[in-house]
Amino acid sequence: MDDRILKPEDYVEPNCPLCEKPYGAEPEPKPVPQQRIIEKMDEYMSHRDYAGAERHLLYWLEEAKLGRDQRGELMIRNELVGHYRKTGNKDSAFAHAAEALKLIEAMDYDGTISSGTTYVNIATAYNAFGANEQALALFEKALPVYESSKNTRGDLLGGLYNNMALTCVSLGMYERARELYDKALAVMKTVENGQLEQAVTWLNIADMITLEKGAEQAENDVYVCLDKAQELLDDPSLPRGGYYAFVCEKCAPVFSYYGYFLTAEDLKERAEKIYAGNGTV
Repeated sequence: MDDRILKPEDYVEPNCPLCEKPYGAEPEPKPVPQQRIIEKMDEYMSHRDYAGAERHLLYWLEEAKLGRDQRGELMIRNELVGHYRKTGNKDSAFAHAAEALKLIEAMDYDGTISSGTTYVNIATAYNAFGANEQALALFEKALPVYESSKNTRGDLLGGLYNNMALTCVSLGMYERARELYDKALAVMKTVENGQLEQAVTWLNIADMITLEKGAEQAENDVYVCLDKAQELLDDPSLPRGGYYAFVCEKCAPVFSYYGYFLTAEDLKERAEKIYAGNGTV
């Protein structure tokens, strides 16, 4: 055989024994275990272990980056935006929001459910920290994505309507907010255990009416909203886990603000019992 003819071993790089790819070739992305990450995150939050939750997410963020797992990184960035929103860390929330938006562009995900979820999540954080015009712009991007897709889960669509309405209230757009709250209530009636989100919506409506009409003129309407929210939170069919505790804790100050002090204390006690691991209430 002519020794001038190149054989494969003369020009093909040998395989790396670890990744089984030719030396110098880009390794395949190594996905992080998204479901396990979320389940562990829920466990941390059920105990209000915010420091542990942050360490958990930051560890897996580095793993996703090292493994070139953009989908996993996007999921974790979204979780971090929500985490820092809950803990009041504006700078970190906005930093991870910016990185998440870059990933949406890099992955060409605009117009997908994943992009809609990211827009809603970031917009909710923007609203929480007072960047309402930025929030509304992202909600407007998410709205057609969610409403046009058959794959949009009811809880996600209801969450979009509810959080977008909050932003509209902040901007004084009460009529638009009322339409969105009505849509949120209608959607969450079709979702399993949607009573919790409905309760939150009724409390949001109470706040909106107070801002729009003034405390004195809104009093009767507010009481109707509070009573509906209380009835939903008291539903015995609801699972009394970490998310139930989180919602009770979130709703308690609103009831207290409007003079429902016994209800507020009861909700705080329910949350504390769940967080302490003392079983159901």
